[in-house]
Amino acid sequence: MIGGNESCAAGPIPMSYLTCLTYILGEWTGVEHIEDYLSYAVYLSWVLFPLAVVLLLPGVLIILFYTSILLLHIYKRKNELKEAYSNDFWGGAKQMLATLWDGHGRIWHGYELHGAENIPEGPGLIVFYHGATPADCIYFMARLLIQKKRYCHIVADHFVFRLPGFKILLDVHGVMHGPKEECVSALKKGCLIAIAPGGVREALFSDEMYTIIWGNRKGFAQVAIDAKVPIIPMFTQNVREGVRTLGGIKIFRSLYERIRLPLVPVYGGFPVKLRTFIGEPIPYEPNITAEELTAKTKAALQALIEKHQKIPGNIFRALMERFQTQKKED
Repeated sequence: MIGGNESCAAGPIPMSYLTCLTYILGEWTGVEHIEDYLSYAVYLSWVLFPLAVVLLLPGVLIILFYTSILLLHIYKRKNELKEAYSNDFWGGAKQMLATLWDGHGRIWHGYELHGAENIPEGPGLIVFYHGATPADCIYFMARLLIQKKRYCHIVADHFVFRLPGFKILLDVHGVMHGPKEECVSALKKGCLIAIAPGGVREALFSDEMYTIIWGNRKGFAQVAIDAKVPIIPMFTQNVREGVRTLGGIKIFRSLYERIRLPLVPVYGGFPVKLRTFIGEPIPYEPNITAEELTAKTKAALQALIEKHQKIPGNIFRALMERFQTQKKED
């Protein structure tokens, strides 16, 4: 046995450090042929490494969210004396976070925004297809603020307001619970609002076929009618290839319908090409019904999907689009 003060290189046949460590570990544990177990462990680590990556990469978005929250607290602390004298105390913070998220979108996804000219100068209701995460909508909001100096509010699911630490982030960005009265009031004040009628259900249980899952939801159409504003359809190419869910497993669907919490595993975080396309506005018509406007909006959104998305979606193809030199035509 090698003593505590003896060198691994001592003796007629010097040992490598790795062999020495293996020998010492075997002597310490009393396990014979421990090098075979270690070799198997190394093999497993190489096999499971890609799986670990695709499961952990979506966590980058969570880190970005909480980084945003931390920056808001720092901003508030450093500027709290100005709060009483400023008309837009959070203006600088919004620009800062827009730069952070837009930078992530540019670097990781080569994010592009097409058709921003279709967004009216006045109020409007943007209706979009919901991917597995809302990252594409955040990239859109950030790019719109940076390029057009236009702020867009968003309607979020109720569970978002129960996430720990998110209150300051939601308050600063004016995220709405979604009551019709609140949305109509904001639109009448000239705001731009984005909403995904499919919500969490579409996010979790749609798939690479990009199926729109709205059910019988038509409240957004009634909001647009009551506020007398146009609806603007929006779709982000490859949004399902960036992050995917295991929503196709029936037990997760049953669990969601029972407790209404998004407890469905996601994987991916792949650096696929993301392009957001803004469709032509659907103008306000005084005599249209909510059912008719819902059908009209769904058809417009489906047309955007069919025009800009290859069905079924493919992760490898979406990754290769990052290297295309010519932008896809609008």
